[in-house]
Amino acid sequence: MRRKALISGLVFLSLVASTAAQQAPAAAAAKPDERPEVQKVLDRQLDTIERLFVGAAEAMPAEKFEFVPTGGEFKEVRTFAQQIKHLAAANLAIAAALKGEKSPYTIPEIVSGPPDVKTRDEVLKLVKDSYAAAHQAIATIDAGNVTESIPDPFGGKMSRLALANLLATHGMDHYGQMVVYLRMNGVVPPASRRN
Repeated sequence: MRRKALISGLVFLSLVASTAAQQAPAAAAAKPDERPEVQKVLDRQLDTIERLFVGAAEAMPAEKFEFVPTGGEFKEVRTFAQQIKHLAAANLAIAAALKGEKSPYTIPEIVSGPPDVKTRDEVLKLVKDSYAAAHQAIATIDAGNVTESIPDPFGGKMSRLALANLLATHGMDHYGQMVVYLRMNGVVPPASRRN
């Protein structure tokens, strides 16, 4: 009898421990996001373009990273790698402005992309680092400073909101171009693939 009670007690404790272990991650995940609403919205926008852009960048094979269309209205356009380098340099310059820091790139380096970044791995690292910096910069924005006008990396002034929004909208422009380049090379962009 005692043995049955002991076994029943152990089974009960095991079930309680198992249930608690399953609920612990759910409780941690359910913790409310206490960041200001403006940060959450901007970060979600940035997450969306980051996922699309980095996925497209990673999808192009290394031997096609210097691809540039030649037919039609593609005169003097950037290579696939230059599209990525340009966006990454712009992201880093904008992030620096939002954090009150000096831009790591001059305007010509932003336009053309940093010349010292050459290999596919270097380009991918640069763009991933640029999005990490962008997320850190967005974390500096709150309801009290969102409309504050600050120096932008292009020689003018913009509100923090306008600069942060540029991190998402500018990326979409270049993502669209990258999708064309990928499809011209027989690569379906990851966001368009059916699983």
